[in-house]
Amino acid sequence: MGIGGIGIWQLLIILLIVVMLFGTKKLRTLGSDLGGALRGFRSAMKDDEGKKDEIEDQTETAGAETVGAASETAENK
Repeated sequence: MGIGGIGIWQLLIILLIVVMLFGTKKLRTLGSDLGGALRGFRSAMKDDEGKKDEIEDQTETAGAETVGAASETAENK
């Protein structure tokens, strides 16, 4: 038994039918397009995480500057 009750022979027959319907050239193109889309998605996610970290660093720095300014104001009074 294979995946969900489908054996290896059924999977091979399905693969053969798909290849016959679409052809190897179209399947190869589809695979490369899908791979390119995944690479683009991954790079966009990394860019988004980098921007998120950058924003967090800026907020922490701004928060520390605000606390420093508030303590200077309190000392001057």
